[in-house]
Amino acid sequence: GEGMDEMEFTEAESNMNDLVAEYQQYQDATIDEEEYEEEEEEHDT
Repeated sequence: GEGMDEMEFTEAESNMNDLVAEYQQYQDATIDEEEYEEEEEEHDT
């Protein structure tokens, strides 16, 4: 094969950007809960 043409590369890049954006949204949504859980664990020890 000849490798990816520019069209395929652009599509793959935008798919990757969508994934990154989704991941960052998920991280922002859960970061408060994670911090709270970590604090609770520290108090137990």
